Amino acid sequence: MYIADPATDSDTLEQLNKEIGELIEKEGGSVVKFEDMGKRQLAYRINKFYEGHYCLFEIEGSGSEIAEVERRMRVNDKIVRYLTVRVDEERKAAEKIEEKRRKRKEKLSELTGGRFDDEDSKRYDDEEE
Repeated sequence: MYIADPATDSDTLEQLNKEIGELIEKEGGSVVKFEDMGKRQLAYRINKFYEGHYCLFEIEGSGSEIAEVERRMRVNDKIVRYLTVRVDEERKAAEKIEEKRRKRKEKLSELTGGRFDDEDSKRYDDEEE
């Protein structure tokens, strides 16, 4: 994810996003998801800016492409701040939890003859945690 200067026009942002995507693919990674989150207010002032244009890249790769992307973001004047987060471990844990919930819901639905709806499952999950 990176935050760009709010004064940057949309054409420049599109070009920047395209360059980042091409760099990632050139280094051997792939862009799984890209989300342009638009202009938002910052939580605190950064370099005299109170707003920033947020862009999110979800990248799959070995890690070498991350170092190059971070280096390029560090030297780019249009990028105010960037953050890289590893999500593979968290995603695996979330998938396991989701699978357990789905199995529990199926089992309860079997036991109650289908009378167990989504509202009951939310209440059941809240009581368990």
